[in-house]
Amino acid sequence: MNIILMGCPGAGKGTQSAKLLQAYPLHHISTGDVLRAEMASDSELGKQLGEIVNKGNLVPDELMVQMLEKIVKATDKGIIFDGFPRTVAQAEALDAMMQRLQRAITHVIMIDLPAEEVVKRICSRKQCKKCKAILGVDLNNPPAVCPSCGGELYTRPDDTPERATHRLEVYRQSTLPVKNHYQNSGKYVEINGNQTPEKVFEDIKKILEK
Repeated sequence: MNIILMGCPGAGKGTQSAKLLQAYPLHHISTGDVLRAEMASDSELGKQLGEIVNKGNLVPDELMVQMLEKIVKATDKGIIFDGFPRTVAQAEALDAMMQRLQRAITHVIMIDLPAEEVVKRICSRKQCKKCKAILGVDLNNPPAVCPSCGGELYTRPDDTPERATHRLEVYRQSTLPVKNHYQNSGKYVEINGNQTPEKVFEDIKKILEK
């Protein structure tokens, strides 16, 4: 299986990817993780990427495809594409890349979520500085430290209400047309993301095991 997980920021793509990795022999590619690793390297490229991402804008397509192709070439497992493609141009580039590698996308799963829930989820996220885990917390009673490793928790720069609203608008303008690109392929399906993570995963498993 080669799966594209779609959904707005905060829809739970990372959570569902983790569950899929436990259930199936897959390799997870999160564009967010790839970009953050490059930015953390303090390279010249990382600094350029940081400027783009921190403004809530999208990374140039050719750069993303080059980074992803190296990863896909290095594994013989199925792939979960988490957070990519975000535009029709990226979808077309991904289709071409997979064809070059003699592979194919088998499932395109959209995790659908109302806008007000998107902003709420994003603004309640904290990341651990030590283990890098991303947690949804109760802002009225947030944990003092990471429950997994005891590391310090912080709010990422793009997880503020203003950034969340901007990211949602960028998503609507750029990413939703990708839905039309795949909708008639026979591979596209929508999942109700406004459920518990367990129920969302049950719905995804039904699709994959159909």
